[in-house]
Amino acid sequence: MGALCLFLSAMEHLIPKPLPFMRIGLANFPLLLSLQFFSARNFFLLAFVKVVGQALVTGTLFSYVVLFSLTGTALSAITMLLLYRKASLAGTSIAGAFVSNAAQLALARFILFGEGILYLAPPFLAAGIISGALLGFFAMNFSAKSEWLKSKQENIHGFYKLDGLKDGENAGKSEDHSNSPSVSAFMQTTFRSEKLLKKALWNGCLVFLLVVFLFVPRLPVRAVLFLLFWIMAIAAKRKTRPLFTIISIITITLCNCFPPFGKILWEAGPFVLAEGSLFLGLQRAVTMSGLIMFSRLALLSMPQLPGKFGTLLQECFVILEKMNSIFFGGEKVTPGLKTEKTTGGLVEKLDRLLIEVSGAK
Repeated sequence: MGALCLFLSAMEHLIPKPLPFMRIGLANFPLLLSLQFFSARNFFLLAFVKVVGQALVTGTLFSYVVLFSLTGTALSAITMLLLYRKASLAGTSIAGAFVSNAAQLALARFILFGEGILYLAPPFLAAGIISGALLGFFAMNFSAKSEWLKSKQENIHGFYKLDGLKDGENAGKSEDHSNSPSVSAFMQTTFRSEKLLKKALWNGCLVFLLVVFLFVPRLPVRAVLFLLFWIMAIAAKRKTRPLFTIISIITITLCNCFPPFGKILWEAGPFVLAEGSLFLGLQRAVTMSGLIMFSRLALLSMPQLPGKFGTLLQECFVILEKMNSIFFGGEKVTPGLKTEKTTGGLVEKLDRLLIEVSGAK
């Protein structure tokens, strides 16, 4: 279920949108399904996996976006947990989507948009209600038709036990050359030392730049560092999505121009562009975009998250790789399981995907 959250998050990340925190909510689909079987503890654990994993997939772990995601998901999860026995999955999904969007709008009012959020709120809330309804009806349809879900109804509580995990149980293992006659112990030690030194210098440089970015509030400084983060991300071959970044900056800046304050720069009918509101909008937009670019850089050298949760999250990414190989390539990954390439309707494709990945027969 955690891997499915990441799979749907990755697909949703490909959909263009004007704001970095605006989402259709596809990753809430596993949460809706799990309401029927998971305990409250496991349900909230899945929600947390969704938030952290989604931030890793989209490269926003060290930005404001993860704060929006955590706030919206937490309040949405509480709402859905309280309602699911009293309403249909569609009704529960609509309520969860509305609460999530309302919480994110309230947060955006103070962090990004100011009073200009009033112009975004109606379409944002309406889109959330529509997408929540569609997702809820799809969850109802999937629950009624899914063979995989039927096979898991009796034992889904034990499908993945966090308590039974050992830290780093599935951690990637690097090839051991300690017994290789062609590689001396001295060379190995030197190589490791150089690698650690380069990593330490890289991380130290990133921390220094982040401190300057956050604690020097002057717009020219932040703009230069934002461009530097962008160039570094491109050099590191990270996806930067330039069109999305430009649209996001324009949207945030324009929203902060309402209401105008400061010296009037330009007037066109009811629209007034003032120096103070323009400066504030640009500063918030550059800060937001700069943190996203920094986040994508920082994830290059980020170690595996520690503890059992880190192991669980890593297992989710292992399953995510299998999902991608099956869904996009039709690859068979379960030994002894007769499968076909994903064809048919969306319910059938998703059901077959889960059957193949979990090995259910």
